[in-house]
Amino acid sequence: MSRTLVIGDIHGGLRPLHQLFERANVSQKDKLIFLGDFVDGWSESPKVLDFLIALNTKNNCVFIRGNHDELLLEWLESSKDNLQWYQHGGEATVLAYTNVDFETKQKHILFLKNLQNYYLDEQNRLFIHGGFTNMNGIAYEYFPKLFYWDRTLWETALSLDTSIPKDSLFYPRRLTLYNEIYIGHTPVTRIGKTIPIQKACVWNLDTGAAFKGPLTIMDIDTKEFWQSEPLNELYFNEKGRN
Repeated sequence: MSRTLVIGDIHGGLRPLHQLFERANVSQKDKLIFLGDFVDGWSESPKVLDFLIALNTKNNCVFIRGNHDELLLEWLESSKDNLQWYQHGGEATVLAYTNVDFETKQKHILFLKNLQNYYLDEQNRLFIHGGFTNMNGIAYEYFPKLFYWDRTLWETALSLDTSIPKDSLFYPRRLTLYNEIYIGHTPVTRIGKTIPIQKACVWNLDTGAAFKGPLTIMDIDTKEFWQSEPLNELYFNEKGRN
């Protein structure tokens, strides 16, 4: 049987990605939806992109654009220094690209340019890196960068008073538009968790792989999930984004 599997923020960790594929027994029958932030943090960002590009020739894959992926694209195209990016995982990526040849960089640029801002499936399930701000949904968003920078969707779901009925005028309209919303971007480690967290219709799959959490893959139909070892243990001689 084929499954639809969703993968949280990778942040330059190829070892945990291999662990997930083994632990979840991923096959070519499975549809794979990656929620973005493939790079920045750990030392294998170029290798992660190589892996994903190769994977796309075998599996049915959906690659969502994350804010870190956009920052890497800007650097690959312009080589401009971005000190704020360096401080949030970009330095490890820049160092990792020291030994990457021109042809491979061009392949990575093409991959990054072709990322999707979001994916909406036939069951009205939305997959997006950060969120959206328009109360009428993704098709009405004025500022597309918010798809991979917004944190207010998750903050709204996280702080929602669960006693408010869904048909109430006070229930956040954004949380009524889609059956389920799958996001990354804001690590659940901020609320002391390291597993996928559901609040209202929002599932957060960023389990802190950029820091000291594991990488996560989840079957969206059964909600069964598998995790890698914490990334600071797999890359014990690196700092990641810690």
